[in-house]
This record gives sequence, C-alpha cells and structure tokens, in this order.
Amino acid sequence: MKGLTDYVLAPLTFIGAINWGLVGILGFDLVAWLFGPATMVSNIVYAIIGVAAVVWLILMFIDRPMR
Repeated sequence: MKGLTDYVLAPLTFIGAINWGLVGILGFDLVAWLFGPATMVSNIVYAIIGVAAVVWLILMFIDRPMR
C-alpha cells in the first residue's frame, strides 16, 4: 500500500489541494482552465481526485498503529 499512497494518492490529493487553494485565494480554477468549465473531463478529474483523497484518508486510519 505504500507505493499506492506515495505515487498515486498523495500526488492526486496534493493537486486537488493546490487547485482548491487557487480557487479560494485567487478565484482561479486550474482544472476548469485546463479542461473547460463543467465538462465531462473536468468532472472526471474532480471525481478521481476526490476518491483519491477519501481512500488516502481511510488508509491513514487503517495503517495507523494502535496505542
């Protein structure tokens, strides 16, 4: 699971965080700029990034050592 987290989930979540930071601070949506606003491709990108973040969050709780 370490490879999945390091090479897939973390970068996708980081990209999503950067995009939402740009939206919040500058009002600039990078995904919409790249793929067009409200297109099928941009919706798929948002969905993939959202699923990656949820899976990464779940894996963080599962892999955490019990105290």
